[in-house]
Amino acid sequence: MGLNDAEYALILELTGREPSYTELGMFAVMWSEHCGYKYSRPVLAYFSKYREAMEGAGLENAGVVDLGDGMGITMKVESHNHPSAVEPYQGAATGVGGIIRDILTMGARPIANLNALRFGPITEGSAPPNIVARNRYLFEHVVAGIAGYGNCVGVPTVAGEIHFHPRYSGNPLVNAMNVGILPLDGLTTAAASGVGNPVIYLGSRTGKDGIHGATFASDTLGEDNEDKRPNVQIGDPFAEKLLIEATLEALQTGAVVAIQDMGAAGLTCSTIEMAAKGDVGMSVNLDLVPMRESDMTGYELMLSESQERMLAVAHAGREAEVIEVFHRYGLPAVVIGHLTDDGRVRVTRWEEVVADVDPHLLADRCPTYSLPLAEPSYFSEAAEFDPSKLEPKPVRESLLQLLATPDIASKRWVYQQFDQQVQTQTNVAFGRGDAAVLSPRGTSKAIALSLDGNARATYLHPYRGGVLAVLEAARNVACAGGRPVAATDGLNFGSPQELHVYWQFERAVKGIADAAEVLQTPVISGNVSFYNQSDLGEVLPTPLIGMLGILDDPTLARPSAPAVPCTLVLVETERERTAHHGLGASAILADVYGLETGYPEPGSPEKERDLHRFLSTERLESAHDCSEGGLLVAVAEVCLQSGFGLQLDIAPTASDLFGEFPGRVIVGAVDPDHVIQLAAAYGLNAQVLGELVETGELRLGQEIAWSIEELRETFEDSIAKCMAER
Repeated sequence: MGLNDAEYALILELTGREPSYTELGMFAVMWSEHCGYKYSRPVLAYFSKYREAMEGAGLENAGVVDLGDGMGITMKVESHNHPSAVEPYQGAATGVGGIIRDILTMGARPIANLNALRFGPITEGSAPPNIVARNRYLFEHVVAGIAGYGNCVGVPTVAGEIHFHPRYSGNPLVNAMNVGILPLDGLTTAAASGVGNPVIYLGSRTGKDGIHGATFASDTLGEDNEDKRPNVQIGDPFAEKLLIEATLEALQTGAVVAIQDMGAAGLTCSTIEMAAKGDVGMSVNLDLVPMRESDMTGYELMLSESQERMLAVAHAGREAEVIEVFHRYGLPAVVIGHLTDDGRVRVTRWEEVVADVDPHLLADRCPTYSLPLAEPSYFSEAAEFDPSKLEPKPVRESLLQLLATPDIASKRWVYQQFDQQVQTQTNVAFGRGDAAVLSPRGTSKAIALSLDGNARATYLHPYRGGVLAVLEAARNVACAGGRPVAATDGLNFGSPQELHVYWQFERAVKGIADAAEVLQTPVISGNVSFYNQSDLGEVLPTPLIGMLGILDDPTLARPSAPAVPCTLVLVETERERTAHHGLGASAILADVYGLETGYPEPGSPEKERDLHRFLSTERLESAHDCSEGGLLVAVAEVCLQSGFGLQLDIAPTASDLFGEFPGRVIVGAVDPDHVIQLAAAYGLNAQVLGELVETGELRLGQEIAWSIEELRETFEDSIAKCMAER
């Protein structure tokens, strides 16, 4: 069950007796890392919003940002890593379904999906053939699961990112993000209230799939992976679509007091958390629960994580209004209990009490652990990196090699499988902009969305990696025309019981918190996923940042590359080059030199705020962030998207061409002098890179050139060729 001896002894102390088998299972899932945040809760106090929630009324499923016009935006990231390692299609699909329901329980209509994915190497020769084949299998079926569920449920998948590294072999990371919109006066709560009010089960029938999914997610993977397939839930996107419409319609009746998704830990989580948040008791009769198999025990019913289910509390006497709505959509809906004044959650099955617990013991008394911060030796070794000792590599071949690496290459093979236009609110999506832009109905404003992270940078310098993840996500939103306003995070790490992993986690979270504080983009929701390791080792520390930007003027939305020939201008924050010259933790160092060392450049949230103001208020033809691969890769990407050529005249050094410096953006300008003056007014540096022309060639100086067709074939076909070989 995932409990240690000390935790079991604490249960005995808190309850004053031996728990029943069902009670023990309930404690186990609620005290798992996935639900109880045993190792992460002390560190998450760095986030001001999290700290306020823990000290106040407690956390809801996600935070809400005031969009104006009486509307709000809510968003959250959730991981489904272990299930996707065992059963990739259903693991990824149910990850999408679960995060949609987290947003739905806020009273919001889900309007956009994003995802961030990590896999082991998929190119021939990058790993033993059996590992490459397994990585390709996981990649193919995870993407298919996201597409299969998202397309059918009717929520567009509009943005995301994908990276590959040997440390993800056997440990894929599948992080799903959902964004919803709601009238602010329609915000719902998960806190149950009103003694005597009925408790209503809503949605699909309960089966034996997903039992102990929360504890499965809180343990390392091993040789018994195949035996854990029953821990993985089975999704039904068509039932989820009906659940969305029925839930939103039922909330409109005003008969619902509180509502929560039956996600991780199933009925246990929803009954315990709703009762604890509302400081009430709850009596539940499991005989009334709609179930797929009539012989299910109380233990199975309380711990099953079957999908597409919700639990609601209605006003007494108005339960029929809620039930009628769900029945009209063909979904089960039945009263299974009521709220009580004794502060206990009492559960019966076959007229026998199988659980009788104080919900606060399960929801609020989970033990927490703080470990000493142990800086690993590799961290100090990376500081000794000396870029002057690197042997120069041919620039022409280096660019082609970088564009062909799956990390940088076009992700068209992936995003062409996603429906980006369902709901017809998407203005800028995959392949066109640095962030997605949507124009939601009910408001005159638009929103920009991104989801970003750089695990290599975080591994080599966790604090800087956390800062840089926030800065890149915010910069991408600003490039698309948005004003960054709020963040959500997905924190993926190995076992926190390993001291170096706990150090990585603490440093990265501190970096995220510090950057978010300066940018005034509070982390309003998130997820921690530990124990991402297997016999092949632990994953790279992978913090992911989902960023929300608001466009007060939707006409400011812009793509990454201009549609007409114009001038490209490099706009950047002032910076001082460090001893590593932008090459530490860089793509050129890893993919061309075969080295993973050095420190990433430190970011400056204070200076990037000025860059955001410039990007989110001025009219530009395009804007594209210089990130992985550096300036030359970013220029090539602009040429590829626009179809135009460029004469680029800059110093042909590795640092100038491929160094990765935060705070740099390539903008398309019809009047470059005006843009340079505007940039200076914001305290930014700017210089002309060159004129886009219809020559079909990218030239560097007078001696190096690439045809656009050559670049396109390299960039567009890399991943598709890998997957064709599978």
